[in-house]
Amino acid sequence: MVMTSANDALQTLSAAVKALGEAGEQRTGQQQMCEAVANAMASKRHLVVAAGTGTGKSLAYLVPLALSDGPCVVATATKTLQDQLTQKDLPQLSKALNRPINFAVLKGRSNYLCMQRLSELANDKQLSLDTDDGPRADIAKLTQWAQRTKTGDRDELHFAPSARAWNALSVSGRECPGAQRCPSGMSCFAEKARDTAAAADIVVVNIHLYCLHVFGENPLLPEHETVVIDEAHVLEDIVSDTAGVTIASTRFDDLSRRLQGVVAESTAAKDIGDVGQRLHDALEGWLDKSLPTPLPKELQQIVVLARGRTDSALAELRAIPNDAPEELLTKKTRATKLASALADDLNRAMQTTKSEVAWVEANQSVPTWKIAPIQLGTLLTEKLWQKTTAVLTSATIPMNLGENLGLHTKDHDAIDVGSPFDYANNALLYCAKHLPDPRKDGYQQALHTELAALIDAAAGRTLGLFTSYRAMEQAAEALRPKLDVHIYTQRDLPKAELLRRFANEVESCLFATMSFWQGVDVPGESLSLVTIDRLPFPRPDDPLLNARRELHDKAAFMRVDVPLTATRLAQGAGRLIRRSTDRGVVAVLDSRLASARYRWNLIEQLPPFKRTAERSEAVALLQSIRQPA
Repeated sequence: MVMTSANDALQTLSAAVKALGEAGEQRTGQQQMCEAVANAMASKRHLVVAAGTGTGKSLAYLVPLALSDGPCVVATATKTLQDQLTQKDLPQLSKALNRPINFAVLKGRSNYLCMQRLSELANDKQLSLDTDDGPRADIAKLTQWAQRTKTGDRDELHFAPSARAWNALSVSGRECPGAQRCPSGMSCFAEKARDTAAAADIVVVNIHLYCLHVFGENPLLPEHETVVIDEAHVLEDIVSDTAGVTIASTRFDDLSRRLQGVVAESTAAKDIGDVGQRLHDALEGWLDKSLPTPLPKELQQIVVLARGRTDSALAELRAIPNDAPEELLTKKTRATKLASALADDLNRAMQTTKSEVAWVEANQSVPTWKIAPIQLGTLLTEKLWQKTTAVLTSATIPMNLGENLGLHTKDHDAIDVGSPFDYANNALLYCAKHLPDPRKDGYQQALHTELAALIDAAAGRTLGLFTSYRAMEQAAEALRPKLDVHIYTQRDLPKAELLRRFANEVESCLFATMSFWQGVDVPGESLSLVTIDRLPFPRPDDPLLNARRELHDKAAFMRVDVPLTATRLAQGAGRLIRRSTDRGVVAVLDSRLASARYRWNLIEQLPPFKRTAERSEAVALLQSIRQPA
């Protein structure tokens, strides 16, 4: 790969900023980051960049990528950022540079319509969906869409099909036989997307897909020397997920359905469904608990039984003659891949090593057996750091990110380019030091009193962030009769509609839990107050975190819990200032932020707000915002 110099990157960045109509604004942090990314690519040395809100970090890393001869990969945590890069930032940069940029977006296989499944379903008079008219109507719409779409990408749809309808017309990577073994391989949308990505200089993916590429046996992306991982604060969780194993009864149900569609009067299909239900029932007794080694006798017996019945399913599939109709052979291949993947994971579940932790969690109300590596450093070093130059960036970089991911100090550079926003003059961090400790009696009533005073001063305009659904609902119930503003809660409407209403109805409040602590962007007058009920400590009984805590012994709280809490707190506080003209208050209603020995570890992760423990200062600022001079 031919690398550009830092000087060339800075000159191009300057030209691009001017051409993008940003009034020639040259942001120091953006320039620092652009230079650092160019140097990292040239020296093949990893880089970690903390780039605060408003830095313009996307352009800072896209310019060096665009100037190199590729291929490069950008991995993001959210679809919103993925769309921003491919639909806005890269096209605008191409226009500013007055030359094409060869980029592509690639998603997981299940995001694309499967033409083979569509063909099979067209010949299935019952549509394999019982008599439910909802999925039938959605499938009719999807069939019409398939005739005009060029990408088959679900995100292009102007309606939201039911999960059953989309699942009937898509396949996962676990079961797809590949273009060479599929009758519809020549018209496969997923394969077309992969071919486009293989020829691109910049490929935009989500972090989950990138991790599947890194840890899977078969590469999903073209060979590349540089990857930019944006929103890198979530990388640790996604690596833990994709490098591990997940087993739930839904996988058995899926295999059972596939067998019924392939083998007439399949005995194995019923047996697979039955053992899936037995596993479901057994796992329910272990919800939110670690599984011991060796496994409990009941689970061992079920896994042995499940493994045997999976072998029976594979035997039924092998019995289908090779001269069977092509469509049946394709179904056989998909079912075989599903059964083989399940068999492999069942084998791993019986052989959990000391470097892994196994536990059970509820995933959409389904007990799910998970296995994940306790430490990620060795794994990432072998699979990623030794092979690819990585740039990790986020507005909130965990204080121990490098350590947790195996990036040693000697192997990477770390910089903080700050933010162009004037936090000191435009925002106030208020800690309600006078409130009782959240773990003590009297806290809840005092919390509601504090919230009422602050929301009244702000005249609504409040994003209330809570660490539990119960706390959110209790606050809404207590405050609705007292305040003359509308209070929405997370349970009221879908997220997109909630945010639309909150942004449009200026004097309103939105109370929400952890999924709203990041990825919420409401600039302007509709948001001038962010409240946080408690410091967002991770659950003390989280099995994966407990395994990591054991590694650190007495230092576990400061090495595991505090860094996670600091990152979450910074994410929540980051919802307030979204553009340079925004003003407001972040109110942390947990007195521990003002008194605990670890408080500075948390505060140092926050933007450089002016700080106060006096409610009167917060009220005065909020009132001045709603009643400008």
